[in-house]
Amino acid sequence: MKFNKGKCQVLHLGRNNPTHQYMLGADQLESSSAEKALGVLVDTKLTTSQQCTLATKKANSLLGCIRKSVASRWRGGNPSSLVSIVQIHLSHFNLSSLIHLLVVLMFFSGPTLGCLEKRRLRGDLIALYSYLKGGCREVGVSFFSQVTSDRTRGNGLKLCQGRFRLDIRKFYFTERVIKHWNRLPREVVELPSLEVLKRRLDEVLRDMV
Repeated sequence: MKFNKGKCQVLHLGRNNPTHQYMLGADQLESSSAEKALGVLVDTKLTTSQQCTLATKKANSLLGCIRKSVASRWRGGNPSSLVSIVQIHLSHFNLSSLIHLLVVLMFFSGPTLGCLEKRRLRGDLIALYSYLKGGCREVGVSFFSQVTSDRTRGNGLKLCQGRFRLDIRKFYFTERVIKHWNRLPREVVELPSLEVLKRRLDEVLRDMV
């Protein structure tokens, strides 16, 4: 099966995004106003208003079908079954309670959530090591800044934690991994190679997560 370039689109995030044009080979990628992530429709402002609108329309259409197909809707009946049909579509878009469940069901079934968090943290720390001491160190200089004070405890390669106005920023890779990296012991961050780090991280993460 050939790679379908026509299905590739760019989602420009943020209000002040310059909306640059991107190329995939010789083809220019089209811009998109919203894309689905884990089944949730997210727009350029990282809001889910379009998803909620779709849920409301679907629930209203179901109510219309019920009204046309049910002969008797008197209050003394049993409306619980009818309500549950509509409620399941509306509750599906309660993102605050279901987004974590969607993530868990997508990646694994069986292990605890802690195992998934540990795997993610391990991947973040390995990627950060590549940016600081591996083959991507030239790029990492623009993403991370080292603490200049010599009075810090722990490892000698601590990074500065940035300040941000929105909570969304703290979940970015360049922010969420710094706290855990600064907690690593000195002998781990000063390991000579990436392969040695991978073997040692499994031992260290048992106490971190």
